[in-house]
Order: sequence, then structure tokens, then C-alpha cells
Amino acid sequence: MGVLALLLLSSSFLLAGVAADFAATGWTSGSATFYGGSDASGTMGGACGYGNLYSTGYGTDTAALSTALFNDGAACGQCYRIKCDYQNSRWCLQGTSVTITATNFCPPNYALPNDDGGWCNPPRQHFDMAQPAWEKIGIYRGGIVPVLFQRVPCEKQGGVRFTINGRDYFELVMVTNVGGSGSIRCVSIKGSKTGWMVMSRNWGANWQSNGYLNGQSLSFTVTTTDGRTLVFNDVAPANWAFGQTFTSRRQFS
Repeated sequence: MGVLALLLLSSSFLLAGVAADFAATGWTSGSATFYGGSDASGTMGGACGYGNLYSTGYGTDTAALSTALFNDGAACGQCYRIKCDYQNSRWCLQGTSVTITATNFCPPNYALPNDDGGWCNPPRQHFDMAQPAWEKIGIYRGGIVPVLFQRVPCEKQGGVRFTINGRDYFELVMVTNVGGSGSIRCVSIKGSKTGWMVMSRNWGANWQSNGYLNGQSLSFTVTTTDGRTLVFNDVAPANWAFGQTFTSRRQFS
């Protein structure tokens, strides 16, 4: 049985069991601060590797996740609906919520005794949000607020995108604009002269292959964390070059 067939079979068994991973069912308590400035310029780049969040389509409704949520990068691309817990803070904007995409990691930080500065330390579930997103639910002077959050499906415009970096026997493919679950479990790559090759997560949303695929059209399979798999045939033409981004015609609903 080929790699693609194994992926599809595995996904069919996983689908029922993990589809609830991101369903909007109930609220969980957490906390939220903000970073990056009023224009969110300080949020560009980050531990998911999305680079310029404007050009990659994520904008300013983004957040860095604490250790308890980030899952070593496996949470990159996930979407969360967040609202301020106004019953427990005077710094909330009542009746508002915002849906953010996870694009960065909020590392554990040193905190003095009785200091509230260790908000990204385990096991705290914390969102360090881009300031424009945070100000949709909180009052600037508050700085940090208690929140209620839930995982929700990501709604994206257009198809899944593949940015190919690397060199010769090393392809580093960034997968972006992923709808549905938003986060990725596994990726495979195939050249027009090769079979399917399973890629490994290099960091964040970047997936690595060590095949020599220059001069071949490239296809991908992507399986999201809810068990859904899509095949993206011949996304990159044979004359692709490192540094280019290719947009597919397929999207996870």
C-alpha cells in the first residue's frame, strides 16, 4: 500500500474521533495580554514562521500562545474565539468577542513572587494577542484580562498556499491559509518523477523534505489535526523556484 493510501486510510479512522478537537463547544477560562504595538508591526515573523502576517493573509487578529496551548508548534494556524470575562474584570468590553489565529509562541517568562508577569508559564492557558485584536475585547489600561475562549473552525478565503524555500536536496515548505482545523498533522510531497514522500515538521508551519525535486512539478497531501486530508496535485509547475509561493484551488471547509 502506498504512502498516500496509508494517509487516507489513517485519516478516515481519525476523523470521527478528532473532529471535536476544534468544535465550538463550551468555553474555557484563560487570560490575555497584548504585544506588537497599535499597528501590530511587532507581531510579524514569529515561531510559526508565517513571516509578514499581512501578505500571508493573517492580518492583525492573531496571537502568540503560551506553552500549554502551543504544543511545540502543532497549534500553528488554529483559530480561537475569545471574549473578556467581564464578571471577573473591570477592564473588559462587554458583549464583544474576536476570533484570532495562532501565529506565534509566548515563551515562559520569569515572575517574582506575587507578580502576575508569568502569564505564559505552564500550565497557564494564555493568549498574547496583537494589540488591535486585544482592544476589541479589553480596555488598554487593563494590560491583562481574564478571558473565556473556545477553539473554532478557521474560515479562509482562497486556497491553501505553499511557499517553497530551501536549496537543492532540502525543501522547506511553509503551508499557510489553511481552513477548517487550521493546524496540520502531516504533509507529504511528490515530484512528477517520484512517489509520495512524508515530510517532517521542521518548525512551526514549515515542513521539510530531503529529496532532489528540482525541475519537477510538485504535488502535496495535507492532513489537518481533525483528520481531514486533501490532495493538491501539481500545485507548483516544473519551473518552480525556491522562494516562490503557489496558491492551490482547494481548501478545507
